[in-house]
Amino acid sequence: MLTGRLAFAVRQLSSTASRLQLVQAPVQVFGVEGRYAHALYSAAVKEKKLDSVDKDLKQLQKLLKDDAQFSEFVKNPSIQRLEKKNAMDQILQKLKVSSLTLNLFGALAENGRLPKANGVLSSFQKIMSAHRGEIVCSVTTAKALDKAELNDLEAALKGFLKKNQSLSLETNVDPSIIGGMIVNIGDKYIDMSMASKISTYTKLLKQAV
Repeated sequence: MLTGRLAFAVRQLSSTASRLQLVQAPVQVFGVEGRYAHALYSAAVKEKKLDSVDKDLKQLQKLLKDDAQFSEFVKNPSIQRLEKKNAMDQILQKLKVSSLTLNLFGALAENGRLPKANGVLSSFQKIMSAHRGEIVCSVTTAKALDKAELNDLEAALKGFLKKNQSLSLETNVDPSIIGGMIVNIGDKYIDMSMASKISTYTKLLKQAV
């Protein structure tokens, strides 16, 4: 069974009233992954272990990305839950992670949610970005931007920021959008892609026939 403040926090997610007992995260993340991330953030704040937990989870996120064998083990649904939990406990103890991080992965393993671990880690990083005043922005273009284009884009995106906020920019390339760009910044989604425009014009033409 889960122990410690993380276990308490996970239980508090069962109702709206009890959810008020959690430390409010600076941004909402949703789904099963979001619930675990919120519980972990609340427990880490209460125990003053936010920095150490953040460090742990970044290390594990990198491990999931770089170590194919570890990633396959985490995602494998055929391994018995207890066997998986025991193996994870041994791995995490060797990495000398905090008790809250150990409890998080224990909860995921016991509940059969370990394949969602990467999503939980990503959700937690979104919360931490907001905690640090960072606004995460993802920009997708048909081809890679050069340095001048990237500088112009960053200058334009900073217009969305409030005082004491900073921009955390991620760029992606997707040739299927043909041209233009798709921007996700905070809770805003802006589709300025050529593919989207062509789709809109095609629908208008069909309606006109």
